[in-house]
Amino acid sequence: MNFRISAGSIWLIFASAFLIVSCTSSSHKREATTYAVQPGEKLNTYLLANNAQPDNINDLLLKYDGSKKAKRHIKLYRNEIAELFTKKVLDITPSTNSDEIKSRLQSITTEESTALFSLYPIDTAKWMKLISIHSELAENEVYESAIAAGLDPSIVFKASAAGFEDSVTPLINSIGIVIYGQDETSTATVRFRADDEMRWQKGLNLSWEPVYGSFAGSIVYLNADTIYHIEVQITDQNGEQQEHVFQTKTKPNSPPIDPEKIYYLSDIYSGGQLDLEALNISGSADGYAKIIGDGQVIEASSDNLAAVNIGAQSYVMLENLTIKGGQRYGIFAKKAHHIWIKGCNVSEFGREAVDIRDGLAYASPTTNSPINYDSGIYLERSGIAVIEECEVHSPNLGANSWQVGHPKGANALQVWAYHDSDAYRGEFIVRNNRFYGAPNHRFNDVIEGRKNFERRGGFVRNSAIYNNYLAYANDDLIEIDGGQQNVLVYGNEMEQGYAGISIAPNMLGPSYIFHNHIHNLGDETGKEWTAIKAGGLISKPAGRTFIFENVIDVERNGIAASKVNNDTTFWVTTQNNIVFTRNTGYSVGYCIFDKEKYSGSTSTNDLCYNENTMDSRYEFNIENLLEHPESDDIEYVTSLKESTDPTLLISEEFRIPNFSSTMLLQSVIELKSSAWTFEPNSTDHVSFPKQYKYGETSTDNDNTVTLTGNNWQMFPISYTLTNNSVLELELHVEGKPEVVGIGFETDTNLNSSRVIKFHGTQAWGVRAEDYYNADSGVITFPIGKYVKGKVNYLLLVLDNDDIESWRNKDRMTIRNITLR
Repeated sequence: MNFRISAGSIWLIFASAFLIVSCTSSSHKREATTYAVQPGEKLNTYLLANNAQPDNINDLLLKYDGSKKAKRHIKLYRNEIAELFTKKVLDITPSTNSDEIKSRLQSITTEESTALFSLYPIDTAKWMKLISIHSELAENEVYESAIAAGLDPSIVFKASAAGFEDSVTPLINSIGIVIYGQDETSTATVRFRADDEMRWQKGLNLSWEPVYGSFAGSIVYLNADTIYHIEVQITDQNGEQQEHVFQTKTKPNSPPIDPEKIYYLSDIYSGGQLDLEALNISGSADGYAKIIGDGQVIEASSDNLAAVNIGAQSYVMLENLTIKGGQRYGIFAKKAHHIWIKGCNVSEFGREAVDIRDGLAYASPTTNSPINYDSGIYLERSGIAVIEECEVHSPNLGANSWQVGHPKGANALQVWAYHDSDAYRGEFIVRNNRFYGAPNHRFNDVIEGRKNFERRGGFVRNSAIYNNYLAYANDDLIEIDGGQQNVLVYGNEMEQGYAGISIAPNMLGPSYIFHNHIHNLGDETGKEWTAIKAGGLISKPAGRTFIFENVIDVERNGIAASKVNNDTTFWVTTQNNIVFTRNTGYSVGYCIFDKEKYSGSTSTNDLCYNENTMDSRYEFNIENLLEHPESDDIEYVTSLKESTDPTLLISEEFRIPNFSSTMLLQSVIELKSSAWTFEPNSTDHVSFPKQYKYGETSTDNDNTVTLTGNNWQMFPISYTLTNNSVLELELHVEGKPEVVGIGFETDTNLNSSRVIKFHGTQAWGVRAEDYYNADSGVITFPIGKYVKGKVNYLLLVLDNDDIESWRNKDRMTIRNITLR
């Protein structure tokens, strides 16, 4: 993503100045009728429209023929609804004055209070506060009413009365803010600066959070290990102001290490499971214990629950470990905190199918539960963790597709960030990883969250998932369902899943999805649903998601709902996104497909284009829709569609503070590829660390390289591989080597998923033996389907660890390596 500043505007990867709804065919924008109001609003509107009076209100309620949810509330609370309407409680709005509110609520009963909480599931904090202040009910009566309505027991009275304190929570590159005891009618502006800077920067306004009655939000794209000053100014509807001042320091890019607790794997591991609890390895806040991989592979049997058991040990760092096996997990922790996992390669984990019933896999013929939730990394009820620069791939069992029901099977990463101690909840950072399945061997979700329908589920709060490559799922590529307060998903590339990012439900916002590239969706059958999946606002209330400046290129929908307890309502604020769709039909081909048309959702300056209808396509509350002005300019949109680096103009008024950053970001959009031929004589080469054993290397003027022995050589290059990149070469092999191939590395750490194996006796790397014909030696291989992005080293591999192979005189000759 390239950002360029000019006098009156900002050039960046996304969108620009906008006008009111453009002149697109109305058939592709459904009417703006707003259905997704809360049950109390629906019933109040119905009774007012029918001139309800005390003598007919019960009959009107019995005759109501609207939504099933509202009917269910009438069945449960008909008499209470009649009383609340008569007292004009249902008419209370933010503009109602305090004396009037008191007169309407003063005589409210516990039964009526229960009905009120149930009728307005999104407005928990508002009614808690008003009833507590203005009614004659005791606090314990309000509490009992809330519990009777099914509310979370922790949500009582004002948030401050439940022990909540304002907070700022730093991660490495962001800070989450929550300020409690607030009102929806106020606004909360933010400014911030680094300690060594004098200039203040504007942040995005904090968002109203209606469950606990707070303002919450995030500051992003910050520097690591840096002190920041933050000022939040809250202005109420009368213009009165209060200022909240914070100072905090972002986390460093690496943890402190205890020099007395650095362990090399070969010194502490002799096979089977690596058990940190048994070894009593842990650190402290002053210094983590660190285990460093030094060549040995951790290989666990199916008798070990996990190949690496962290258990409840805390302040632990795992670095550069190669991990295989584990009955259910590659790495497992339970009730741990302060975990740092860096540069690990995890594969071949999880149970294998012994029995297949109705398309689902079972671990034995007698078990009743299909195999599910096995994971490369699972941190259960654990908090404060970093997972970075890892590769998780090749589980023992893939997942089924939706053809036989909800996908069940393995995940790359599974998260439940709700530690027993509140101090250690959330704060997960997942960055710069590659988690991927294969076309016919997919994950269930690539990143899975547990307890989806609870506020304590998933990443919980103050977490960030960024700059990852995620691919090949039969369900979601990322799932952040459940608690989502200040959870950030950004800078990721995602492809080949049934859905991209799931936020269904968001039970405590705000969450933020920005600067992602979601494209080429589809499960193993080719089916897909949507790039961003939402739902459950009323049934599992109630969080807001901000969706900014993503590039979405899909067949079906950009943003759409999934039923959560039969509820497809969602609350999103979208701006400056590019959304391309292709299919058409009642439920497909929409940039936003929102049947409920919730009145709180807005779409601002998004560029939306359906290739088949050749215009923008929405089912949305059109009163809250303001399109990008070029959405109907086919020539302009076509130029964007054909570009691998689309650049649109944003006028200053639609720049998103702090998010529409002027800094250079790592692009998630692929660059155009160009033909490149490897010239070995024009560059130096060195032996690849820890892999070269013996042998010779020679180069010729006709772009030929010959290797003998057990010989790994690396050549520095600079090339960017795209989805469409193709590798061409000529290969001739003598002897009986274990691996003959070519790799494309970013650094000097060996990643098997970046080495293409064309010949040899060992099952290793990306298997491409079918592309090699010994007679002709000519190979054409779709490298872009397996390795993408910037490449810094070309790796030539001739491997045979058997010393007797020296007598076989293993040799490979490779010629005319070309990338197109």
